[in-house]
Amino acid sequence: MRSTFFILCFLCLCVGVSAQKPKHLITVENTSKFNRSELVRVSWADVLKVYPTIDTANFQVINKATAGQLPYQLEKLGGAEVRFLLLQVAIKAKSKLELQLSKGKPNPPVTKTYGRYVPERKDDFAWENDKIAFRMYGKALEGTNENAHGMDVWVKRTSDMVINKRYKVDNYHKDHGDGLDYYSVGTTLGAGDMAPYLADTVWYLGNYRSYKVLDNGPLRTSFQLIYDEASANGIKIKVTKQISIDAGSQLNKVENTYSFNEQTALPVAVGLATRKEEKKDVFTDAKAGILSYWEPVHGADGITGVGAIFLKTPIQIKQKHNQLLGIGVAKANQPIIYYTGAAWNKAGEITDSVQWFKYIRDFNEKLKRPLRVKVK
Repeated sequence: MRSTFFILCFLCLCVGVSAQKPKHLITVENTSKFNRSELVRVSWADVLKVYPTIDTANFQVINKATAGQLPYQLEKLGGAEVRFLLLQVAIKAKSKLELQLSKGKPNPPVTKTYGRYVPERKDDFAWENDKIAFRMYGKALEGTNENAHGMDVWVKRTSDMVINKRYKVDNYHKDHGDGLDYYSVGTTLGAGDMAPYLADTVWYLGNYRSYKVLDNGPLRTSFQLIYDEASANGIKIKVTKQISIDAGSQLNKVENTYSFNEQTALPVAVGLATRKEEKKDVFTDAKAGILSYWEPVHGADGITGVGAIFLKTPIQIKQKHNQLLGIGVAKANQPIIYYTGAAWNKAGEITDSVQWFKYIRDFNEKLKRPLRVKVK
């Protein structure tokens, strides 16, 4: 009888220990030769299958190896329901990471991405992460002597969000200690905007008319910019541009959807503004869909590198109209996806063209070998 009692106690203890084992696991695998630090996207539907009682306001993501919490974001893509769980992971080459979902209050998030409409500055839309900042120009700027066409860069050397502070100071063309806006866009596509390319010409479709914020940090900010219909070489074209920026990345993901009736495909160009120096520090690879440029030094302001990567390759590459152009093809009502962005030497992380061109090549390799995610 006594032995039976001890056996029952032992079985109860085993059941208790078993019940404490992690039941809701996310495995992230890095099959590439690079150490990776980036966001991974986990289907929320897959999470609900293994953890149907999860409370979106009260759960943690725990690294099993360290027992530390991982930052995360619930991505809704402009809707009311959660679509994806975004996780910020650091994982070594050729290794796996096991993460546990458990009930509990998460650590307060640190905002690493942010974007907003700026009506006080003629309809700018500005966005940033902990590395770099950008803006696009709105309709209110058209017809003024300040108007420009492409994507602007605001360089920074702080992980803090700077957009609101700079618009309040107004004099953001001067470095007050955390960076500035010295990049010149002019009549170009700037730091990687896209426009139709017809009759050997870039056709600017005007500045954006309206916007929609889809998600706004802390780890990913995404939004849409909607443009009025415009004519390019006799073709009437409308475009919606969807842009997202992740914490820790120098590059934006851009998904442009063009609608047009006269044909089934539309040549489009991504442009990087080039400067007047004769020797240009450029790296391109048409087969890999890469164009990148390291600008000349701009006095005390420093040096900006810009670059872009097409997902669909190969592309054509040209240097004309004061810009380096990568030319691809957009199909009607189907997104054409590419990545574009910039780095500043005075931020201290990417300080010369060799490092910048390597960053672009490595980024492209990582796109080809995404982290593998399983929920069980």
